[in-house]
Amino acid sequence: MAEPETCPHLDSIGEVTKEDLLEKSKGSCQSCGAGGPNLWACLQSDCQYVGCGESFSDHSTLHAQAEKHNLTVNLTTFRIWCYVCEREVFLEHRPALLPVHTAPHTCKASEQEVPPQPLSHPLKGVPIAVAEDEGSESEEDEVKPRGLTGMKNIGNSCYMNAALQALSNCPPLTQFFLDCSGLVRTDKKPALCKSYQKLISELWHKKRPSYVVPTSLSHGIKLVNPMFRGYAQQDTQEFLRCLMDQLHEELKEPLTECSMSGEGSDEPDNEVTMSQTQSTPCSPVRTLQELHPKLSSSPPRSSPLRSAGPAYAFKKAQLLLSARKKKQSHFRSVISDIFDGSILSLVQCLTCDRVSTTVETFQDLSLPIPGKEDLAKLHSSIHQNLPVKTGVSPDTYGSQGWVTFFMDSIRRFVVSCIPTWFWGPIVTLEDCLAAFFAADELKGDNMYSCERCKKLRNGVKFCKVLRLPEILCIHLKRFRHEVMYSFKISSHVSFPLEGLDMRPFLAKESPSQVTTYDLLSVICHHGTAGSGHYIAYCQNVINGQWYEFDDQYVTEVHETVVQNAEAYVLFYRKSSEESVRERQKVVALASMREPSLLQFYISREWLNKFNTFTEPGPISNHTFLCQHGGIPPNKYNYVDDLVVIVPQNVWEYLYNSFGGGPAVNHLYMCAICQVEIEALAKRRKTEIDTFIKLNKEFQAEEAPTVILCISMQWFREWEGFVKGKDNEPPGPIDNSKIGVMKGGHIQLKQGADYGQISEETWQYLLGIYGGGPEIAVRQTVAPADPDSLHGERKIEAETRAL
Repeated sequence: MAEPETCPHLDSIGEVTKEDLLEKSKGSCQSCGAGGPNLWACLQSDCQYVGCGESFSDHSTLHAQAEKHNLTVNLTTFRIWCYVCEREVFLEHRPALLPVHTAPHTCKASEQEVPPQPLSHPLKGVPIAVAEDEGSESEEDEVKPRGLTGMKNIGNSCYMNAALQALSNCPPLTQFFLDCSGLVRTDKKPALCKSYQKLISELWHKKRPSYVVPTSLSHGIKLVNPMFRGYAQQDTQEFLRCLMDQLHEELKEPLTECSMSGEGSDEPDNEVTMSQTQSTPCSPVRTLQELHPKLSSSPPRSSPLRSAGPAYAFKKAQLLLSARKKKQSHFRSVISDIFDGSILSLVQCLTCDRVSTTVETFQDLSLPIPGKEDLAKLHSSIHQNLPVKTGVSPDTYGSQGWVTFFMDSIRRFVVSCIPTWFWGPIVTLEDCLAAFFAADELKGDNMYSCERCKKLRNGVKFCKVLRLPEILCIHLKRFRHEVMYSFKISSHVSFPLEGLDMRPFLAKESPSQVTTYDLLSVICHHGTAGSGHYIAYCQNVINGQWYEFDDQYVTEVHETVVQNAEAYVLFYRKSSEESVRERQKVVALASMREPSLLQFYISREWLNKFNTFTEPGPISNHTFLCQHGGIPPNKYNYVDDLVVIVPQNVWEYLYNSFGGGPAVNHLYMCAICQVEIEALAKRRKTEIDTFIKLNKEFQAEEAPTVILCISMQWFREWEGFVKGKDNEPPGPIDNSKIGVMKGGHIQLKQGADYGQISEETWQYLLGIYGGGPEIAVRQTVAPADPDSLHGERKIEAETRAL
């Protein structure tokens, strides 16, 4: 429906000057005395009321409702809100009233006519549903360009502000924190996920303040990583990794056997063939909850493997990545669901032709920026570096994609031969990707240790993407840090705003069906390696317009400004028109309101994926079910936050389209889990009480005959289990790291991290957990009996007499 060009309530405004508003901004709320910032002044003719906003008691709203005064102005941002129209209004037609320059964030999309088919801009026109306290939203609310809120710089914090704005404009992540707030639960300090949730709520609030101050999140990240303490400028990519690692750590949940069956093997394999990741063809992308909010009786809310995530230099970091991934391989979170992909790395021995494979998880791709010589070499050897003997030919990876890429490379190569003083080398994002995925010769000092040959051999190593993430994060390696100095590569890298095709870099084993990406946001760095300033360009998901986020200032820009930006970190989102149509079908089914005898419960977290992912995967109701099919007792009290009720026709369509499940139309607490929890609590209490008792007895001994050692690493794991911090008990006692073999006997290693316990305590823990080896720190000989000692001396004296 079309909105009028101007708010019909503007006539109620009295005479207002900039000086009047500035004077009022120095005051306080007339009802509660709260000071600024963000006080609101009533604009009703002859009304001088000034009230506080939502951060206090929201007396400005109460005044407007009681007095029927429709218009109010924010005294910090000078932006005007109409309570009747429930939208921001603009005064271009009354220029004498307010200064125009105070609205760099102004977006006039809310004053334009809303098209009858909002999907003319398939992915970017999908509004984000924001959970509000006051009832359901109107059509006007749905198309408001929210998220255009700046962040105050709190001391060289532009690196953090740019990163947060880029993440804020990633719809799958933002909608999770807006719609699935009931799932943001953690007992881990500093509870950064809750600080982030609060920040996202402020950034996407419908009243859209001019800027917010991210104090809580800044404090939390400094607790997690001391590197960010103080007020020095930091690297935005390091901040992103730290933030997302911590969010994953706080929100992670164990993978059930059902969900783990969809993951590929991560161990090296001696054959090229691998066990494949199971995936159901899928196609969704429009919001079921936002378009049909009555599907749920409660307000809408909404869930593989992590990597070390650095520069993805396989040559140097495989062991570290592999070890870290094994540790986290049984957990998932909304972070890993959105950002994690996997790479298939293959190494071929050029003597025996054996090919070994390894699967690694990545959270972002750190790409080199090739120079002119590198570009020429790269463009002339796209096909030459691929192994031939293994049967892995260029055709395997999508012949059409390679042909197109090759022809485009020739064009770029010809242009790149023009002297740099005339034009300069043209570097594209595809060039950087090709350089990253180019085959690597293993020879000389870098020869390959072949398991079949049992020798160092010449080899070829290359990698392909096995599974594409929903959101692809790309980091361009602009900074190089040497021992004595650092420098920045300022070469312009051109990147597409739409249609980034990852098919040329995809492994034939990949289950990913959607391979094209559209740009969501780009973080830029202006300056040198030693100093500079970060900003972000982000596309608003509601109106499709691009905005520059420069700390607290948000300004609309043309897409050509974005294309000419000096990109440092880019966020791309999978794009598929089919997924939009799929979501429309579900919304249409829900609108039919067919009478049915059954209603089904579906995971709120999976429904958020359906609303925002291009490939949400099978329905995963195990996010609120235990392995026995009931509700785990620890989740039963907040099960309403975990599920959404859908009618039978909607459930059947989703189940037939995506599979998964299981079907649930009755919720009950699992009695089996309750018994297990009680038994576990009893076991924990018994173990800790027994240990305390035995340890007290040990401490009371003045001269214990035997003192045994126990690894503190194992002991800390056991302590975390019995105190309820970890759900899983530790494995067998492992003293191998604190012992060393000497003279055929195990002795305590010098400088080992160990604790001293009594023999009784050792036997108690050993009886439960097993393991070893037993290592004594002290084992004294028992003193001889006095009577026997006297007898020995008597015999000795008699012998001497003889």
